[in-house]
Order: sequence, then structure tokens, then C-alpha cells
Amino acid sequence: MSAFDTNPFADPVDVNPFQDPSVTQLTHANQGGLDEFNPFSENSRLTNGAQTVPATQPAGPSQPAVLQPSVEPTPQAVASAAQAGLLQQQEELERKAAELERKERELQNNAAAFNPRQNNWPRFPKKCPIKPCFYQDFSADIPADYQRICKMLYYLWMFHSVTLLLNLLACLAWFTDKTERGVDFGLSILWFILFTPCAFLCWYRPIYKAFRSDSSFSFFVFFFVFFCQIAIYIIQAVGIPGWGDSGWIAALDETRGNWAVSIIMMVVAAFFTLCAVLSLFLLKRVHSLYRRTGASFQRAQEEFSQGILTNRNFQNAAAGAAASAAQGAFRGN
Repeated sequence: MSAFDTNPFADPVDVNPFQDPSVTQLTHANQGGLDEFNPFSENSRLTNGAQTVPATQPAGPSQPAVLQPSVEPTPQAVASAAQAGLLQQQEELERKAAELERKERELQNNAAAFNPRQNNWPRFPKKCPIKPCFYQDFSADIPADYQRICKMLYYLWMFHSVTLLLNLLACLAWFTDKTERGVDFGLSILWFILFTPCAFLCWYRPIYKAFRSDSSFSFFVFFFVFFCQIAIYIIQAVGIPGWGDSGWIAALDETRGNWAVSIIMMVVAAFFTLCAVLSLFLLKRVHSLYRRTGASFQRAQEEFSQGILTNRNFQNAAAGAAASAAQGAFRGN
């Protein structure tokens, strides 16, 4: 009850909370620390300086930075360097050009050795100095629809050559029986030498090219020459004496002399007749095929004009003629 006997309005000195020993102890400790610390004193600066970590210095002796002067090359040095570079590039290009030329020669040699379209006709022995002049392959060049007729024309040319050879032998037999028939024998030699290659070049090769490339111009060349060939066959089959042909007239005339020679001449006359008949038959067959190919005279004219204009010999001749005409006109003025 003593607590209730105290005066609440009395002086509170006796009950001062700041007089508590724990509070006073902490207060005195903080003040001591603050009094002891002086940031502006010499000791504090030394203490702080000792705690500062100095920056690392380079191990070697320090040298001042020196700017190196820029050295510009002289024009002579630049020109010599450029010339050296050009010479090196030129040597490299020459080396590559020589390498390319060597490879090109090798390719050409290989192509010549393995060329599938190398000339293969006529076939000669390997030791023969004469080489084939034409390439001929029906299965590779001629379409399947035209191979049969083309082969028949080739066989007709072979039969034509054999007939001319037999005509030469018949005229030789005729000459041995009658010496006045020397002109016929001489002409038979000429016909064999002349008509055998001419028939191959003038009507067989054009029809071969016509079937191979569907050329209207080659068709027209064949028709014109082959029609003339049929007329020659008819004349040879007739056998006018003195023309170098052992035809029917000459063979029947020889029956009054030597029958053996007459029979030989009749066989040759029959061969000429068979050549004429076969030629007419094949001409009709080729004409029917020609109408189905779509060839025309206009196309033949276009092919002829293109072939003439693209011919280098014709171009050189035209250029020479034009130059000569221009020079003449210039001199005339």
C-alpha cells in the first residue's frame, strides 16, 4: 500500500529513468568514442592513409610515350611495287594459259581417238595410206521409218558400180573380137571411173543427208540428179554403138559375130535395164516419203540462201568484190 501513499505530484527526481546504470553506461561509452575520434587530426590522417591500398605500379621503369613518325613510301617505291605485282600476275596468267593449252590438246587428242562420228566409209585396211572419207551409220543417223529406203538406195549404188564394171569387161571382150571397137572400150573405162564416184556424191549422199536432217534442199538435189541418172540408165540400156555401152542394140549386133561376146553384152544390157527399173521404183518411193516430211520448194530456197550466206568462202569473196568496187569508185572520183 506504500505505493498508494506516495504523492503523484511530487518532484520525479527519485524516479529518473535516465539514471538507470545500463543507460548511463552506454551513454558514457558513446561519448568517449566520439571524443576520441577527430577526423582533422594528424593521427587520423595517418591511420586512414595506412589503410588505403596503393595502386600497383609497373615493374619496369616508366618511359614517356613517344609518337613514332609516319613514313610515307616514295613514288618510285610505289611504282616498283606495282610493277613487281604486275609481273607476278603476268607470270601466273602465262602459267595458267600454258596449262589450259596443254589440257585442250589432251582433250582434242582424246576426242580424236574416241570420236564416235569418225569417218568410217569406205573401209580400207589399216595399213592402207588412204583413209575413210565419209561417216555412214544408218541406225544412228537415219530415222527408223526411212532406214529401209535409204539402204535400198545404197544397194542400188553398189549395183550401179558393179554394172559399170561389167560393162567395162563386156566392152573389152567386144574390143578383142572387133578391133574397131576401141572407142567403146575407152569410153567404158571413162564411164566407170567417172560415174561410180559421181553417183555416190551427187544422188546417194544428198538423199542420205535429206533423210538424216530432213533437208528440203538435199531432197531437191536428189530429185534433179537422180532423174538425170535414170535417163543415163535408159541410154546405156539401149546401147548405141560408139557410146561405150554394151546395151541391147550393140549386143544384138554382135550376134552376127561372136555369140559368147554377144551373151556377155546381153547380160550387161539386162543389168542396165534393171538399174533403170529399180531407179524408177525408188524415185516414186522417195517422192511419197518426201511429201509426208513436209518439205517444200520454199524451204529449199531458204536453206540454200542460208547456206550460201553463212559460207565463209562466199563471205570472203563478197567482201573482196565489195572492196574492189569501192576502190574502183574512189579512183574514178
